[in-house]
Amino acid sequence: MRKCDAVSCLRQAVLIAAVALTILFVVPARATTLDDLVASVVRIKTFINPDGTSVANLGREREGSGIVIDESGLVLTIGYLIVEAHAAEIITNSGRALPASVVGYDHETGFGLLRTLEPPKLKPLAFGRSADLKEQDPALVVSYGGTGAVLPVRVASRREFTGSWEYLVEGAIFTSPPHPAWSGAALISRDGKLIGVGSLIVGDANGENEASPGNMFVPIDLLPPIMGDLLAKGRIAGAGRPWLGLNAQAVRGRLLVGRVAPGSPAEQAGLKRGDIIAGVNGEKTRTLSELYRKMWALGSAGVTVPLDVVSDSEPRRVDVNSVNRLDTLKLQSTF
Repeated sequence: MRKCDAVSCLRQAVLIAAVALTILFVVPARATTLDDLVASVVRIKTFINPDGTSVANLGREREGSGIVIDESGLVLTIGYLIVEAHAAEIITNSGRALPASVVGYDHETGFGLLRTLEPPKLKPLAFGRSADLKEQDPALVVSYGGTGAVLPVRVASRREFTGSWEYLVEGAIFTSPPHPAWSGAALISRDGKLIGVGSLIVGDANGENEASPGNMFVPIDLLPPIMGDLLAKGRIAGAGRPWLGLNAQAVRGRLLVGRVAPGSPAEQAGLKRGDIIAGVNGEKTRTLSELYRKMWALGSAGVTVPLDVVSDSEPRRVDVNSVNRLDTLKLQSTF
C-alpha cells in the first residue's frame, strides 16, 4: 500500500476522526458536531521584537494554534509562539482575522495567553481534568484548520518531561500517532473538554527506550493555579526559579553542555560548550531532572548555584549567579 505524506494522511484522518467521535466520545449537548467541537481552535500569527533573545532560535514570525477559553476572546497557546511578541493576530476557521494582544507568558509551564481586541464570537472550550487521563485513553488532537486538522490519538504515556532549556513538566501527556501541526494544538478528552496544549513532536512517546513517534502536551491542570497571576501581571508573582542559561543533554550518564545563552549567567560565569556538569554543590547529577531539582531546591531566582564542572578534563567549581528567565526577555512591549 502506498504511504501518504503528512498532509494527505491528516486529510484522510478527518473521516476516521468523525467515526472516532461517534464511537469513543460522549460530546456534551453544547457541542454536538465535529465542527462545533473544533471551532474554538484558531490560527495564531505573531510578530516578534527584533531585539528579542528568542529570535535566534524561534524566529521573528511564528505560527501555530490557539484555543479560545472564554467568550471575551482569551486564547490559550504554547508560550514559545508568543514570547517577546510585539503584535499578534488570530484567524478563525471561517477566515476572520482579529488583532490580539499578549496577556501573559509562563516559562515554568510553557503556557501563553493572548486576548483578541474584540470578542471572536466562538464557543470556548471547557477545561477537563488531565489528572484523570490514563495510558491508552482515546483523545482528539485539533489544530487550526477545522475538521481537516483533527486526528484521533491514544495516550501513549504519562511521565515527566525534561527539556534541555531548563524546563521540566510533571505528568506530561504523550500521544500517538503524531500530529504534524502540534504547536498550540488542543488535546480534547472523550467528553469534549480541553486536557492539554501541544508543545513538541517526540520520537519516544511510549517511553525513553523505545522508538515511537508522537507529541507531547502540557497538562491543562497546570494552568488554573497560575491563571490569576498571568491575567493580572502577565507572569507568575514572586522571584521565580533560578535560571542559568544552559542547554545540556545527558550523554552516557554525563550532562554535556551543548549551548550557553549569550549574556546569560552561565556565560558570565565562564561556562562553555563541551563542559560537563558533574554535580551541584558536591552532589552528583546524571540527568537533567536531577540537575534542575538540585538547582531549584537552592532557592528562588537570584540565588548562587555552585556547579561542579569538568572543563577540558579538569574539575572545577563554578558559582553561577542565577536570574529569573523572564527578566532576560523583551516583554515590556507585550504585557
